[in-house]
Amino acid sequence: MTEAPSPARMTPDPIAGLEGVVAANTALSHVDGQNGILVLRGHLIEDIAGKVPFESAVGRLWQDVDLAGTASLQAAFGKARLAAFGVVPVLEAAPADLTVYERMQLGLAALPVSGGLPPAVAVSGALPVFLAACHRIAGGLAPLAPDSTLETATDLLRMLNGQMPTGAHAEALNRYLVTILDHGLNASTFTARVIGSTQADLKQAVLGAMGALSGPLHGGAPGPVLDMIDAIGTPDNAEAWITGALERKERLMGFGHRIYRTRDPRADVLKAGLRKLGADNPKVQLAESIEEAALAALRKAKPDRPLDTNVEFYTAVLLDAIGIDRTLFTPLFATGRTPGWCAHVLEQQATGKLIRPSSHYVGPAPA
Repeated sequence: MTEAPSPARMTPDPIAGLEGVVAANTALSHVDGQNGILVLRGHLIEDIAGKVPFESAVGRLWQDVDLAGTASLQAAFGKARLAAFGVVPVLEAAPADLTVYERMQLGLAALPVSGGLPPAVAVSGALPVFLAACHRIAGGLAPLAPDSTLETATDLLRMLNGQMPTGAHAEALNRYLVTILDHGLNASTFTARVIGSTQADLKQAVLGAMGALSGPLHGGAPGPVLDMIDAIGTPDNAEAWITGALERKERLMGFGHRIYRTRDPRADVLKAGLRKLGADNPKVQLAESIEEAALAALRKAKPDRPLDTNVEFYTAVLLDAIGIDRTLFTPLFATGRTPGWCAHVLEQQATGKLIRPSSHYVGPAPA
């Protein structure tokens, strides 16, 4: 039984949103918001994103995960995709009004995780299959079986579009998936750790994390970035449109972050990947013009509040450039973040400690 804290150790004035409260020790990732630094298992994010495939980055994050019987992570994820494809009939039989994200959650709930693969591999390997299958089902197309010989990013694009992607597109998706693999104790990761701390299985913890991610304050920004870019239309309109939006007290999507007080390092990683796709892309040129105008307007309108480009801005432009529909941005984020969620769950479970904070009662006194 967990010992209750003494009243002397309890904080009488709770901090809204748990801002600055340390809730876990982790060896997985570190976010330095003041200096714009993201460390992933001892490596700066810019030193691995765009440099190694998704499987290699996951392998670095999963150094402490028991992968007994797994020759290589790429092969293991390939086997997991094949196993997950057996759940596709459940997805096809689901009510037609489910969103892609909801259908993916249904698939995960139905996924067997006792087929010989480590649970983290089975769960993480399943999400690309469910994403592609659910998107094709929503479009009236037949889901495509995985190719277990391919890397995750390549096979995901192939299952989505029905043809082999270009090397540049697969490289861009790899870069994105590595960039969003893990990011400290955000809302969805904390949710996963809380569920995992009860010793619930990994699948339930990831389902809970997906639920947290579905909220617009956490996982919904990249799509509206494209809506903003479309509304601005041309570089010449950027300054006037942004000025008008700020005068109306509207939020500029893709700028500002809860943690970062300077530029989000992931934004530069994705911007570099976007340039590798071709700087002559009109939407790329428009995005850079919008970013320049937005940063200038924000510095003028809010000189005492540092607001810089965050990961969602160039996520939206990069994914759009490789043909990912904007309705899939949150499902794709969940797909890339799942190995990070799994790592946090396993790290929390290794402590054997149930997460059980205290509350401060502010209700009426008993009569």
